[in-house]
Amino acid sequence: MTSGNLAEAAAQFDGGRLTLARRLSGLRKNALAAAVELTPAAISFYESGTKRPSPPTVAKLALALGVEPRFFLPGAGAAPATAHFRSLRSTTQLARDQAEAYVQVVTEVTAVLERHVDFPPVRLVSAPVPLDCADDAPERAAAALRALWDLGDGPVPHTIRAAEGNGVLTVFTPPQSASVDAYSVSRADRPLVLLNPAKDDYYRQRFDVAHELGHLVMHADEEPGNTVVENQANRFAAEFLLPAAAIADHLPTRADWPRLATLKEHWGVSLQALLYRARQLGRMRDVTYRNAMTTISTRGWRRREPGTVLSVEQPSLLPRALELLPAGLLAAESRVPDHLLAIVTSRTPAG
Repeated sequence: MTSGNLAEAAAQFDGGRLTLARRLSGLRKNALAAAVELTPAAISFYESGTKRPSPPTVAKLALALGVEPRFFLPGAGAAPATAHFRSLRSTTQLARDQAEAYVQVVTEVTAVLERHVDFPPVRLVSAPVPLDCADDAPERAAAALRALWDLGDGPVPHTIRAAEGNGVLTVFTPPQSASVDAYSVSRADRPLVLLNPAKDDYYRQRFDVAHELGHLVMHADEEPGNTVVENQANRFAAEFLLPAAAIADHLPTRADWPRLATLKEHWGVSLQALLYRARQLGRMRDVTYRNAMTTISTRGWRRREPGTVLSVEQPSLLPRALELLPAGLLAAESRVPDHLLAIVTSRTPAG
């Protein structure tokens, strides 16, 4: 860190950038204060813009948060957007703050890339579904998206490729965000789907992608975390991956495991998703479904089902865009730390 960089960062210090860096690190104000030998009140003053830190303090903050001093210079920022988490009650505020901070980083990185590379236009169905919906609106929304994307009535070959080819950005989250499941952010300019790197399950990840697409299509204006909203997204995902017209007659009426295993490999969904769909479409009675799910739990299949182990689908939109840029340009223009750039633009889950 040169004295010139520190002086510039101190003179133009943006408190919002400090908040962003702190949340990315998963730290509360008191934890950051202890790390840099300041009071929590001082951190609050810096974040609110009431006071600006001295150059030596900027150096301490940058070191503690793993960023360069220029990270604290004013940035374009990102317009606020609602992130859809699976359950707000089981997701701590600290984890949500970290996840939403990462969304801002992804948005800033994407903005830089889009200044130099043409991305696919966003092609999404807009089909708002109210909480009191009592019909098949989620299924109709999924069918409309399949039709728009020309997916036919068979299995979706690659859910991430389908999403990215239609302008929906898909990225992995940092490993420290593993407590947060897959989530999505509705942005008119570039909707996002963020995948949990700890999931590492081909079949369940595909359902996650379809579930988050459901939020983007149906719930742009709904409050996230509601159980009704989550159930609607599950129904959307089930129809998106397993269209009723194509799958209904092939689903078993009992727990026929060999038959279910064949369907799993053909459609690229989990045994649990197939059981859910069989009950949903009236092929399987509730008691049969519950007994089958009990068997899955007893055999330890909730965490890892039997069958072919496939590598999870990989994002390619951002990695390919990065390949077209001169070395170092993205880091220079985005000011995002190298370790986060590596995750945002990665083809594989961060380990």
